[in-house]
Amino acid sequence: MDKPVTDLALVRACESRIVNAWPAPATLVIDDWVVRFANGYSGRANSASALQADAEMDDGTLAFIEKLYAEAGLPPRIRFTPLVAESARRRFAARGYRIETASFGMVAELDPARHPEDPEMLVDPLATEAWISGVCSHQTGNKRNREHLSAIVSGVRLPAAFATLLHEGRPAAYAMSVAERGMAEIGAVIVDESLRGKGLGKKLMLGLMGWAAAQGCILAYLQVDQSNGLAFEMYRRLGFRTIYAYETRVLDR
Repeated sequence: MDKPVTDLALVRACESRIVNAWPAPATLVIDDWVVRFANGYSGRANSASALQADAEMDDGTLAFIEKLYAEAGLPPRIRFTPLVAESARRRFAARGYRIETASFGMVAELDPARHPEDPEMLVDPLATEAWISGVCSHQTGNKRNREHLSAIVSGVRLPAAFATLLHEGRPAAYAMSVAERGMAEIGAVIVDESLRGKGLGKKLMLGLMGWAAAQGCILAYLQVDQSNGLAFEMYRRLGFRTIYAYETRVLDR
C-alpha cells in the first residue's frame, strides 16, 4: 500500500505558528531552521525545528548548533518533522541522536455554531500568576519552575486565552490557546489528576475551541504525545485528525 501523502503546506503552517504560540526567550534562525532556548522547559522550546520543506543541515551547521546548546547547558535536540530532508535525518541518526519523545500533530475544523464560547471557563488574555502557579503545581521536574514557564508565556504577542476551568468552586484544569491568521494552537492542557474522568478535559477543550472560533479561526491545532492514548482519543472524538507524526531526538552529552 502506498504511504499517505503528507500535506506539507499544512505541516509548515502549524510548525511556524507553534514558534509564535510557545515562544522561547532566545531564538535564532539558522538557514531553514529555528533554534530555540528556554532554560530546558519543554522539548519544543529547547530544540531545533525545520521551517521549510526538505530542510537540510550540513555537518558544519550541525556542529555550530550543538555548540550553542552546549554553551547554554542544554543537550541539543532536533524535531524530526516531515519538513526535515531525508539526508539530514540520516546525518542526525549517524551522530547518535536518540528518540526522546514521539508526537502527533492534529487539526480540527472550527465553526462558531458548533463551538460556542463557554461562560463557565475563566479566560485571561495574559498569563496571570495564578494560572502559572496552577499549571506548575500539576507538573513534575523542571516543568514545576514558575520562572521558566513565565518566561515563555509572557512572550506571546498574539491574541491569547489562558483558561482555567473550575470544578465545585476550585481550579481543576488549565490550558491555553493562541490565535494567528485563521488558526489557533491549543496547548498546556492540564487536568487535576484527582479529578480526571469527569469530562473536564473535554469541557476545557470545547471552551477553547469556542474561543478560537470567536477569534475568526477556522482551524485548531495541537500536538499530543503518541503514548498518551486517552488524550489522543479525546481529541479524535472532538473532531481532531492526525496530519503528521514527528519525533524529538536528543544527543546525550
